Amino acid sequence: MGLGMKGEGEGNVAGTDRINQPPVEPIIHREGNFVFIEMTAQVTDVEISRGILYNAWTFNGTVPGPVLRVKEGDTLVFTLRNHDPENDHSMDFHAVHAAPNRKFIDVAPHDERTFTYTASSPGVFMYHCGTDPILEHIANGMYGTIIVEPKDGYPSDQEVDREYVLVQSEWYAEHDMEAFLNGEPEYVVFNGNDYGLKEHPLTAKVGDTVRIYVSNAGPNHTSSFHVVGTIFDRVYIDGHPDNMMHGMQTVLLPASGGAVVEFTVKEAGDYPIVSHQFNHAAKGAVAILRVTEDDPDAMITHRNEVSAELMDVGFQNDENATFDHEF
Repeated sequence: MGLGMKGEGEGNVAGTDRINQPPVEPIIHREGNFVFIEMTAQVTDVEISRGILYNAWTFNGTVPGPVLRVKEGDTLVFTLRNHDPENDHSMDFHAVHAAPNRKFIDVAPHDERTFTYTASSPGVFMYHCGTDPILEHIANGMYGTIIVEPKDGYPSDQEVDREYVLVQSEWYAEHDMEAFLNGEPEYVVFNGNDYGLKEHPLTAKVGDTVRIYVSNAGPNHTSSFHVVGTIFDRVYIDGHPDNMMHGMQTVLLPASGGAVVEFTVKEAGDYPIVSHQFNHAAKGAVAILRVTEDDPDAMITHRNEVSAELMDVGFQNDENATFDHEF
């Protein structure tokens, strides 16, 4: 079975009943220490390579799903609306302590449920659909990243000039459980596709310290995260400020693992960002950081940004997936 379908007018299978629900922006707002988040489970075509569509199971119509950013100690009031007419879906937040059989439960088609959690530990965490079989739901696109900012920040906050978010993941033959279980990924990508961060590089200027929040969604393989041409000044394993390491060349991320990596770019040029498992880089896990002598007006205004009051919580869904550093 092929991985995905070609774009509209380029060979979609005749007679197939293919659901393609338009993306929906999440609704996020803050009231004191309470953060209200409303998201959807839905089926949406996403372009994973130029001209190749995958009929994905998604959160809000994008893969990865919306980047969520909250603060340590916040209470999350989370609502999931299931727009998929055929399948149950759910939410498993790695960032919280919760009884899964009570707070990660399935939401039936056309239904919705609301759950309350406390984000008590800082870090970079995966979220994903936890409906059985979990592998099927993650491999079909139901994953994303939630960042829980430390209440006192990171020790290096004042040194950081730019921030980006990268999510590594795998695409297999479309809706093929045998491929999910026993096959090799046909694409391994950053932020959902194999082209966006090559055609639209991340940017910095000489002397900048760059921070990347990186998450490996898997579902099956590890990531050997590496930036060619530099060394990580600091790495916070799983994004926790107590887990700081220095001078690392490559960060090993298990499936569902995360990190905050920081480095300083000292010369102008293009710096490939890769998984150093080069069979996966050859399948798409490559991004470019373009460093210039002059300021490239790096903080991009995102066409799909949704920000809560005081910019405490944000959703970004651009190829560059950057955060404005002023929070």
